[in-house]
Amino acid sequence: MFAIETHELTRRFGERVAVDTLTLQIPAGHVFGFLGPNGAGKTTTVRMLAGLIAPSGGSARVANYEIGRQSEEVRRAVGLLTETPGLYDKLTAQQNLVFFGQLYDLTRTVATQQAQTYLQLLGLWERRDDLVGGFSKGMRQKLAIARALLHNPQVVFLDEPTSGLDPEAARTVRDSVRALRDQGRTVFLTTHNLNEVEELCDLVGLFRGHLVALGAPNELRSRLFGGGTIVRLAGSAAPWVATAQALGFVRTAVADQDTLIVSIDDPERHNPELVRTLATAGAAIRYVEAQSHSLEDVYLELVGNPEERRS
Repeated sequence: MFAIETHELTRRFGERVAVDTLTLQIPAGHVFGFLGPNGAGKTTTVRMLAGLIAPSGGSARVANYEIGRQSEEVRRAVGLLTETPGLYDKLTAQQNLVFFGQLYDLTRTVATQQAQTYLQLLGLWERRDDLVGGFSKGMRQKLAIARALLHNPQVVFLDEPTSGLDPEAARTVRDSVRALRDQGRTVFLTTHNLNEVEELCDLVGLFRGHLVALGAPNELRSRLFGGGTIVRLAGSAAPWVATAQALGFVRTAVADQDTLIVSIDDPERHNPELVRTLATAGAAIRYVEAQSHSLEDVYLELVGNPEERRS
């Protein structure tokens, strides 16, 4: 079952195409990371999927409701943390949450109970009776997250949820995202924190006006860079480049001082033969390790500035 499903979803602003024929499927109970540079159309995509603006073309279903035709139902079924969340400065933290809870058709009693749950979870319970106008950016962010979760939505859109938070509060938010997934809810996460994506996301979409790539983080790394093995030697690696390259499963082999960097599509399968061949040929191997590429490497390769990639 897909919690979010789009088909050629498009949004234009005059002559400018902000979102170009976006097609994706996000299974229920997954954390989806939506990555791209500023101005790529991520926020526009979220606004369409949350039922706030209509698409110019294509279609989408969120929580089994069709955006455009059932936008009111979509808005009630999702939780939304925007980049600049609107809160009432002249109301207390608890009053804000109870008010918004009632907008989602919660009774006052249930809204009050939910407000207490999330204020305690996010470390704001001691400030529940303080006016929000006096809150710091981080405190306002935590209150906005509580508002997004208040009505127990099945799909939650979080735009930079840990922005402005101290490390302890950011960890609390990440733990909350994991808890939502464990409960079977779906989280649509936009962030520039790639370590956060590595830690939380089951599926990642790289986006720059259109969908550049889609897959699990490890799948994207493997698809772009293949596998790799680093062989540390006692002495120069240069004499052993030809030995490695002679093996049919080796794509490339490069020497860097005492290190042999070998590209292999399936290291787990072929590493034993690589090591055996080098050792038999006389190479003094100190140790072998997997070559790793970060999600940042993938991001910069696929959606980084084209001019930067050529330099």
